[in-house]
Amino acid sequence: KTIGTYRTISPQIIMMWSRVFALVAITTGSSAFAPMLTKTTAAINPALYAERGDGYGDLLNDITETVGNTPVVKISDKTCPPGRTIYAKCEFFNPLSSVKDRLALAIIEQAERDGKLKKGDTVVEATSGNTGIAVAMMCAQRGYNCVITMAEPFSVERRKIMRMLGAKVIVTPKADKGSGMVFKAEELCEKHGWFLCHQFETDANWKFHELTTGPEIINDFKDKRLDYWVTGYGTGGTYHGAGKYIKANRPDVKIVLAEPEAAALVDSGIATERKEDGSPKETHPAFNPHPIQGWTPDFIPLVLEQGLGQKLHDEYVPIPSMAGVETAQMLARNEGILTGISGGATMYAAIEAAKKAPEGSVLLAMLPDTGERYLSTPLFANIEADMNEEELEIAKSTPGYQLLP
Repeated sequence: KTIGTYRTISPQIIMMWSRVFALVAITTGSSAFAPMLTKTTAAINPALYAERGDGYGDLLNDITETVGNTPVVKISDKTCPPGRTIYAKCEFFNPLSSVKDRLALAIIEQAERDGKLKKGDTVVEATSGNTGIAVAMMCAQRGYNCVITMAEPFSVERRKIMRMLGAKVIVTPKADKGSGMVFKAEELCEKHGWFLCHQFETDANWKFHELTTGPEIINDFKDKRLDYWVTGYGTGGTYHGAGKYIKANRPDVKIVLAEPEAAALVDSGIATERKEDGSPKETHPAFNPHPIQGWTPDFIPLVLEQGLGQKLHDEYVPIPSMAGVETAQMLARNEGILTGISGGATMYAAIEAAKKAPEGSVLLAMLPDTGERYLSTPLFANIEADMNEEELEIAKSTPGYQLLP
């Protein structure tokens, strides 16, 4: 009865009960609370209870309460193939601007419930950047020390953001690839007794997406057409958890999985050799360097492998080398949407799937993070800081205040 009248109830009370259901479900592994969670996550959407200018609602206790419930935005005909409709789920609306905020919240809160963390402890993770930023946020808020291992090729702005949040960033050599940063994190934890997040192996990762991301999508498309859900993978948590929930509640929805053409690990059919804890033993033989930061490390994560074992996806799209960059730039120019290379790659996959889909099809693509995290990467390589010739001509079109070369 309470949920049925949520429009008249404080959104933060609804948020509180939603978190209670999620915590119980994660702790027990039970799906019994999924229906209640589904209703409450829908209820949190500010569009249901507030107009612009009304304010968010009650005051929040801390930044972690803003994680999740990200908006779904329609893509215009300038980008979408004719006769089809594409939407984007904008994960950069999370507080630290990426889908990985969900993962960090899930791992830290699970560790707290299990008694593995107390204030003053040190949390460690290997990351391409987004998870590290999210973990650093959680550690700053909860009072933990944070150490991040990160391979050399990933963008320097990510290192700076993590350090601004109080983390120590240990950079590993480019030659050691993504597995090198993972092995370094393991070494540090073994040496110092620190807590390792294990983002690539922990069930807390995909379960949180099953309890939040998946229900958000189903709720936003309640009584609406949805034919395809499109995603890539980093750890595989979104694909596994949200994909599982979508298939359970809307089995008619086709799932499209994308990965870099240069690093077609899933498509190769070759399994990753693992240690006892599920982490990789070595680099996958199908891996080659690619420009999509945050996607497809040089191994198949255990979280992803478990999702693949459930045969969740119906279609597969390989992403050509620079397609993610070019599509992200197109989204910025055509839609005013500033997403990263992984978001561009996912939208490329959605556009390709839409071209082959039946007339009238509706697709939803995940946009994992913000483009602002890629200033030193190929995404901005052709974006100049200085005025170009056209801009100089505009500047000279009036007589004053000219900064000419």
